Amino acid sequence: MLTCSCQHRKADLVLIEAEASPVDLSSVGVAKLSSYGFFVGDLKNLQPTEGVIPYSLNSALFSDYAYKKRFVKIPKGKKASYNATEVLDFPEGTVIIKNFYYPSDFREPENNIRILETRLLILENGEWKALPYIWNDEQTEAFLDVAGKNIDVEWVHYDGEKRQVNYSVPNINQCKGCHLRGDKISPIGLSARQLNGPSKSKNQLVEWKQHEMLEDLPPIESVPLLASYEDKNESIASRARAWLEINCAHCHRQDGSAKTSGLHLLTSVNESTVLGVGKAPIAAGKGSGGRLFGIVPGKPDESILQYRIESTHPGIMMPELGRKLVHEEGVELVRRWISEMN
Repeated sequence: MLTCSCQHRKADLVLIEAEASPVDLSSVGVAKLSSYGFFVGDLKNLQPTEGVIPYSLNSALFSDYAYKKRFVKIPKGKKASYNATEVLDFPEGTVIIKNFYYPSDFREPENNIRILETRLLILENGEWKALPYIWNDEQTEAFLDVAGKNIDVEWVHYDGEKRQVNYSVPNINQCKGCHLRGDKISPIGLSARQLNGPSKSKNQLVEWKQHEMLEDLPPIESVPLLASYEDKNESIASRARAWLEINCAHCHRQDGSAKTSGLHLLTSVNESTVLGVGKAPIAAGKGSGGRLFGIVPGKPDESILQYRIESTHPGIMMPELGRKLVHEEGVELVRRWISEMN
């Protein structure tokens, strides 16, 4: 059983086997999202129950322009522990809830919302379990589906132009591809430097401490801070590095799935070669686009990093999972960052 405060009937439990590869016991989950009791009233309103806490990140992962509503449920009487460099240390039974949706018109983001999926990360028996839930067309329920799904989506963009994408809900193995740290799944965004920002009335970390959700928090002035890549008051370098951290560094780090590349993109990395400056790729191929180095200062069009984040070719683009579109604003930030390098 999942470690949650709510009770579930045996009929709510499912074990799904994918045709190509059987799914083991780690994929056992509750069949319907509503059965967890995370939200009150109409499920589509995503109105959290007591103990389900909304949160936001300073810099969010790009997911084909999908909007996200994020929540965390920490079991009553337990606390997360502060960590200065990694994600917070969460207690057994914690559930991280991330909902992906599109407004029909991005200029009116609260109206005519279509929720596509809800991803859960559940800390059970000391290990994080990833479970994807896909919403029905009626927006009345989301159902566990470990095989994932492609969904056609259309919207009016910020500029008034119509856009579309064949959005991909990842299968359970693809979830592991981005969330692996060594040989275990881990959350990506819930670090102190990402949460070190305002909630409705005060700093999120301070609020979590006051609500007895977080322990060992030092004075907030000493907590590291990741810039918002959307904040034009920040430097181009800070914004570009923040974008690369959240979009690339979950794999490109010492214990990530792309560790053998030698390219590490956390904002804490200061060694230029490790960031890709003047660094030849470990394995050449079409992913290099004929370019010789990860980053060529002042020359984004000669830089492999820029080439790959601007591509939508499956064998070239980075990140290789979680998107089909180019994040125009993000790649422009990186382009300007490389252009301004000496």
